[in-house]
Amino acid sequence: MIQDLLNKKNCFKLICGAGKEDVQEVKRLVYVYALAGCRFFDLSPNIETVMAAKEALNLANIEDAYLCVSFGLANDPHALKAQINKFLCTKCGNCSSKCPENAIINSEIVIKKCIGCKKCKNICPNNAIEYISSPKELKEILPPLKELNIDCIELHAMGTDDEEVISKWEYLNNNFNGILSVCTSRGNLSDSSLIERIKKMLTYRKPYTTIIQADGFPMSGGNDDYKTTLQSVATAQIVQNADLPIYLLLSGGTNSKTADLAKMCGINFHGISIGSFARKIIREYVSSPDFWDNKNSINTAIKIAKSLIETTKK
Repeated sequence: MIQDLLNKKNCFKLICGAGKEDVQEVKRLVYVYALAGCRFFDLSPNIETVMAAKEALNLANIEDAYLCVSFGLANDPHALKAQINKFLCTKCGNCSSKCPENAIINSEIVIKKCIGCKKCKNICPNNAIEYISSPKELKEILPPLKELNIDCIELHAMGTDDEEVISKWEYLNNNFNGILSVCTSRGNLSDSSLIERIKKMLTYRKPYTTIIQADGFPMSGGNDDYKTTLQSVATAQIVQNADLPIYLLLSGGTNSKTADLAKMCGINFHGISIGSFARKIIREYVSSPDFWDNKNSINTAIKIAKSLIETTKK
């Protein structure tokens, strides 16, 4: 059970990306991190993506791993996809150089790679990049996902529309018997509003059947320093102070410094979810055309991934 993994209080969750639908990259990421010791994987709510993760676990001969799929609400950053206005674009290349997922090629968005981080939009000098919200409809996608025996469902609840959040959450509670996770951050919410929302959501749940993933600054973990991970620890502290019957994971800007900073701040966390940084440090290996045939490259990637996982266990 996932609870057994969380109760050890050193759980490492690999975030492949709620918007990442590049099945070949997901397969390689899961394969490397599974062999490095990761047993909890966060995926896009996409049938092909989940199947790719399962294939990777089979190749790695790993049977004790758990799969979580993440749903983003309308306008949630995890449900956004970039698009380029060709009339405004001057093909300067700034966006391509800034994209952490290599999702922009020749001023064209590779939709399956885009995770909605907005780094390209923020650097565009001509305001040529817009974002469209593409949330998955729970009623359409949940039934086939349940047939794949997923272990956990995560709802990204970062907007200000409480009614929408509770409506989706109620649906999940009525239609999924596994552990549920809430990925939430302060964002546009005050600290008290964040906790009140979590408490409202917990009224639907039995104690310790819910993960609260405290997201400091979504999709910001490209750098490996204390400043980058500060907000993830601060958000976790707010949740911890509420003394709720939940499992606490840190995310959003997480890196190899997260566990150290969290422990210095007295955060009693159950695990750390790492996405951007975890993908970045092995990207050159998983993006190689000869990945599956290059054992030395795979072993190097596994060694790097294992080193990151070990930082969560200090």
